[in-house]
Amino acid sequence: MADIGLPHRANPPAPDRIPVPRFARLPALPAFQAWAARMPILRRIVRAEGEAMFDLVAGFCHAQILQAIVRLRIPPLLLTHRMTAAALAQETQVPLDRMIVLLNAAVALRLLKLRRGYYALTTRGTALAGVPGLQGMIDHHDVLYRDLTDPVAFFRGEVDTELADFWPYVFGAGGATDPAVTDRYSRLMAESQALVAADTIAAVNWAKTQHVMDLGGGTGAFLTALGEAEIKPQLTLFDLPAVVPGATARFADAGLTDRATIVPGSFRDDPLPHGADTITLVRVLYDHADDTVLALLKSAHDALPPGGRLVVSEPMTGGAKPHRAGDAYFALYCMAMRTGRARSAGEITALMQAAGFTQIKALRARRPFVTSVVTGVKSG
Repeated sequence: MADIGLPHRANPPAPDRIPVPRFARLPALPAFQAWAARMPILRRIVRAEGEAMFDLVAGFCHAQILQAIVRLRIPPLLLTHRMTAAALAQETQVPLDRMIVLLNAAVALRLLKLRRGYYALTTRGTALAGVPGLQGMIDHHDVLYRDLTDPVAFFRGEVDTELADFWPYVFGAGGATDPAVTDRYSRLMAESQALVAADTIAAVNWAKTQHVMDLGGGTGAFLTALGEAEIKPQLTLFDLPAVVPGATARFADAGLTDRATIVPGSFRDDPLPHGADTITLVRVLYDHADDTVLALLKSAHDALPPGGRLVVSEPMTGGAKPHRAGDAYFALYCMAMRTGRARSAGEITALMQAAGFTQIKALRARRPFVTSVVTGVKSG
């Protein structure tokens, strides 16, 4: 129908609050809970919800048990031998009675199992011992725990978080001048990059890729994994000067020196090299605010040839469907970093569109709790 000039009626603003129906409030009533627990049909649901609630209440203790197991190096000890509590107590210099409490807690969390007086790793515990970078991430969680000591103050933005000082690179080249700090950052990043690299490489089709430039790639863990999996692409690493020695050694150890080029620089201050048909940003965007991310995406767009591709891989939130990994862990972690934030695939898509990318796709990753992947193309 043609517009005949009648005034348009604006939709009223959505209310800030909507009343909750009375029936939806019933589970909060003790009398209803007692009644539901007696009903055979509802009993299982009530018990499952109760157990889930208790897991949330006890979650902090569970995390401390996990960190203690890691810091005492119990998974590596049990990877080759089953051991008694006494042997583990002696090895770790923990009093026997306290060691028994810790080991039994780990059994309850299904990290360990107890058979005939000997403790051994479960499948979950074996994965904990073997997944690259996982123990390193757990080991440094005490920093995040301190930042979350007062969670209300944390969410109000009143905490000068310590975690921001643990990762210096997000503040630019000036934060990465201490060799000890640089080494700590680079080592943990490289160790924890293995799963992210594997899932990113598996999600993307590299058949037509000739030259990959990885921005903010640290000591080259992702490019090394890509170079070992794909024999064709040339590799360029662009990151701060402090990572050059470590990246040089890594590429040499992997036999990739002839295929790899290292260009030192800061994407905040320096122009990006041209020549790559694919640019990767692996665990980079969530370290930065939207304005920095948009500027970086525009720089990447300018550096690519027509038809060139951008690959973004990092943990993402669930957007309209929040999930545990993105919304109940990485979102808080990034908030404690004080420089960036965890984003949904939709938010990253919007930023890529604003930077000029088209044909944007969210690819299916093997393990979304490890990383998610979004790609886009420079039209032309």
